[in-house]
Amino acid sequence: MITLLISVIGLLIIAGILFMHFSPEFGGKPSEEAYSRYTQSKHFKDGKFVNNGNVEMEMSAGDMFKAITGMMKTIPNSVPEENIATVKIDSLDIVQFGSETRLVWFGHSTFLLQLDGKTILIDPMFGEVPAPHPLLGNKRFSKELPIEIEKLPAIDAVLITHDHYDHLDYGSIQKLKEKVNTFFTPLGVGAHLLAWGIDKKDIVEMDWWQEENFEGLTIRCTPAQHFSGRRISDRAHTLWSSWIIQSPTANLFFSGDSGYADHFKEIGEEYGPFDLALMECGQYNELWPTVHMFPEQTAMAGQDVKAKTIMPIHWGAFKLSHHSWTDPVERVSQKAKELNLNVITPRIGEPIVLDNIVISQPDWWQLLGKE
Repeated sequence: MITLLISVIGLLIIAGILFMHFSPEFGGKPSEEAYSRYTQSKHFKDGKFVNNGNVEMEMSAGDMFKAITGMMKTIPNSVPEENIATVKIDSLDIVQFGSETRLVWFGHSTFLLQLDGKTILIDPMFGEVPAPHPLLGNKRFSKELPIEIEKLPAIDAVLITHDHYDHLDYGSIQKLKEKVNTFFTPLGVGAHLLAWGIDKKDIVEMDWWQEENFEGLTIRCTPAQHFSGRRISDRAHTLWSSWIIQSPTANLFFSGDSGYADHFKEIGEEYGPFDLALMECGQYNELWPTVHMFPEQTAMAGQDVKAKTIMPIHWGAFKLSHHSWTDPVERVSQKAKELNLNVITPRIGEPIVLDNIVISQPDWWQLLGKE
């Protein structure tokens, strides 16, 4: 019996190694030429990218055990009791939309953004599970998306904040790549896209504080305090970032994943005020306080970047931490009220038109099962 058990464990280990080695979901590795470019970055030291102040995600073996066992525990209200219905949008509506600025939230951190006649996707994770295999993650809270990838029209640009599975999804990229003109990524993330069949000429890798003019828009790569990695052995081998998207009529900030730190004030001083800031709010835990914000910090960060209005993101789609699924939006809304900061909480798929933002919206998450 013991021999059989050891054999099974051995086979599972071998299967896991083969899966990580051959499965395309894990992405690619940078070429020597690309690696040489990364070494020129101020944010690259000793073979890895680093946060300002060398802040790291420090978790002891004991903390890691707590995190794993915590994910296995039953947490009250950690997932919705029923499917979260989405507001539908069709491809014709996207194509015929004018030059105003409009956003559509897909849950978590995925957005369809239209401004100045351009259509942009941000962190396009359309998959059912934020993991390299369906058995390794919790399913999306919504059975349907506002629009399926196959029905999306041509996309002018895709912005990616970092290479974690809940932000960079292999299956989504495979379905999107023939629709997209240009991919903007932090340094290193382009290696994954190259491995997935995207032409090098269609990838723009950027370091913090760099900017590109894209068909009349200004795309700025700005700092975040986080980490990266898709394998056990590649933590911090690619950079993470926030993004600024600016048109002649709109100035938007997208925080990416980030702990609360001074970079928000730096960004606000340099490029604020922002008409709307899409701010990470969810998947926080006391075990990793430096790389994700607690909801109260999300509101403070919105104030730091000088946002006229904030929208909490990184919630409403997946269970990736130990809090209830509504905790992020309820706590950030309360803190924003204390700070006299405008906050919007639209339904998944509900269009957000920048010139007509509705500040006071019903708490739709409280209405599930009552409508």
